[in-house]
Amino acid sequence: MKKVSVIVPVFNMAADDKLKWCLDSLVHQTLSDEDIEIIAVDDCSTDNSYEIMKDYQAKYPGRFIALHSPVNHHQGGAKNIGLTIACGEWIGFIDADDWVTEDYYEILLKKALSTGADMVGCDYCLVNSHTMEIGKIVHNNNEAQTGIMDKEKYKRLLLDTGSLVVKLYKRCIIFGENSKGPIDYHYLTMEQIHDSRIHIFPEDIFYEDNAVSNTWMLRCRHFEYIPEPLYYYYQHDASTVHTISIKNLEDRKAAGRMIVEQAKEYGYLDEYKEELEFAYTVLFYVNTLFSAMPLEQHIKGCYSFCRELGEEMKRTFPDFQNNKYYIERVHPEEKKLIAMQMQSHAKFYGYYRMLWAYRNIRKANKRKRIFK
Repeated sequence: MKKVSVIVPVFNMAADDKLKWCLDSLVHQTLSDEDIEIIAVDDCSTDNSYEIMKDYQAKYPGRFIALHSPVNHHQGGAKNIGLTIACGEWIGFIDADDWVTEDYYEILLKKALSTGADMVGCDYCLVNSHTMEIGKIVHNNNEAQTGIMDKEKYKRLLLDTGSLVVKLYKRCIIFGENSKGPIDYHYLTMEQIHDSRIHIFPEDIFYEDNAVSNTWMLRCRHFEYIPEPLYYYYQHDASTVHTISIKNLEDRKAAGRMIVEQAKEYGYLDEYKEELEFAYTVLFYVNTLFSAMPLEQHIKGCYSFCRELGEEMKRTFPDFQNNKYYIERVHPEEKKLIAMQMQSHAKFYGYYRMLWAYRNIRKANKRKRIFK
C-alpha cells in the first residue's frame, strides 16, 4: 500500500505544455516510488493528452499510472475511476493545468503525521504563465479552522472550505469509515475498470467538488493548515471558472441541490442549517444569477432562466435574505438587486439591463477620452 495517491483528471490539456507542467511537478515529487502513486485519468481527450500520459507511464513505471476512460463523464467521472484503483492511505487531487512544488506532498504528509491530522491544506498562488515564481497568494484556509475539530471549527470550514485540490485527505474522509479497498486493475480492461468505478463525485457536471465538500469537512476530526503557497493555480481563458455557458450555469444549480441532498442524506442539515443555507445561496443562486445577467455573455433564454432560478431559491430556502452570513458577506448592491428580484422578476430584469447598458456606455466614453 502506498502512502499517497494523487489523482489527476485530464481532458484536452496537451496544448502549451499545460499537462507536462502538471505531470513534471508530480513525477519529481520528493516522496519515493514506494510512497507515492500518480493516477492520471484521461476523460476522452480529442488531443494527444493520453499519448503524453503513456509516455510518462513508460518513463516512471514505479509511480505513474495512465488510464483512459471509454466514456466522457467530466472531472467527477475521471476522479471516480482514479479513486477506484487508488491504494494510498492518503489521497490528493490536482487539476491537470496546475502544478505544485516538488516537496508539496512530502510537506503535507509530514504535517499530518506529526500532528495527528486527518486533513491538511495549504495556500496557493495565481499565475498566468508557466513559472515557479510565486504569483498572487490566496489564503485557502485560516488558523482559526485548525486543530481538533469542534462545532465552531466545523462552521468555519463549511463557510470557507477553500479549494479541495489544495488539500491532502486521510482515506476515510473520502470513502467513509467502512470503505472497501482498491480493486486490482492489472488484469482488467479499461471498460471493466470504468464499469466497476466507485461513485463518490457526481458525474457529467462541473463544480463536482462543491457537491461533496461539506460531507468531507464534517468527516474530518483534525485539520491542519500550512500558510505557504505550495500549489500553482494556472489562470487561462479555457478554465472552467472563466467560461460562462448554460451548461456551466445548470451545473452550478445541480451542485447546489446536491449540497442540500447530501446534508439530508448524512443528517447534518439541521445542525448546520445557516452555514449550508448560505453555501447553497451563493453557489446555486447569487453566483449563477450574476454570471447569467451581464450583456457581454448573454445566454439564450436568460429571462426565463433567471426567473426560474429565483423561484427555486425561494422554494428551497424562503428566508435566505435573513441569513446572518448573507447579511454580512453579500455585497450591498447585490442584496439590493436580489431583493428586487424576489419582489418582481420583470422589474429586476429591466432595471439590471438598463444599469448594465448605462455602465457600458460610461466605460466606452471613458476609453474614448483616454485615447483622444
